[in-house]
Amino acid sequence: MIWKGFSLTAVCALALFTPSCAHDRELVDITIHPGGATFPTPDPSAQVLFSALGGFVHPPETKDITNQVTWKTDIPQLITVNAGIVSPTGAGCGIADISASTDKGTAPSGNLVIAYATVTVKDPSDPLCPGGTATEAVLTVALSGNGTVISSPAGIECPTTTCGAQFPKGSSVVLTATPNTGSTFSGWGGCPSSSGNTCTVLLNADTSVSAAFNP
Repeated sequence: MIWKGFSLTAVCALALFTPSCAHDRELVDITIHPGGATFPTPDPSAQVLFSALGGFVHPPETKDITNQVTWKTDIPQLITVNAGIVSPTGAGCGIADISASTDKGTAPSGNLVIAYATVTVKDPSDPLCPGGTATEAVLTVALSGNGTVISSPAGIECPTTTCGAQFPKGSSVVLTATPNTGSTFSGWGGCPSSSGNTCTVLLNADTSVSAAFNP
């Protein structure tokens, strides 16, 4: 069964989510690295370490905030995630999303800032699983900021449903990025052919792209 798929004084520099000397320090975005991961089998002893990088303004800087964010997965039956360390549960195969979030963004109001990455658990012994057939490939999206990405043909609806899906090899998949109200689309990463807010992928092998929104 397939799951669904920072110059300031020394005193100022000590602050992370707290106000800086002249302005309120604002966390405006999070980026997860790597943007996704694939486990070749459902081996629960396997691990991938993800990190969360926070983008700040007042002053502008980027910091590792892996231990300050909340990590979650939408499919706890498939993978576990603890402080950015992800492992398969051994209970199945499929595609799951992980998220890194904090409610301490855009000080002093405290808005939620969140990013997503996709984890694929393959099982070559099962034809229904990713990696179980030579005719299917996996397309995944890493999303940061406030917006959505959907695919045509259907399969990816990120982040509301899933940020990855299997499609027949050779398929042409079009991804469309739409910013939420108050946000703007910043661009694609890893997209072989893009035009504005669309990205077209000729899916001959497993492929990952990223979509960024600001804020």
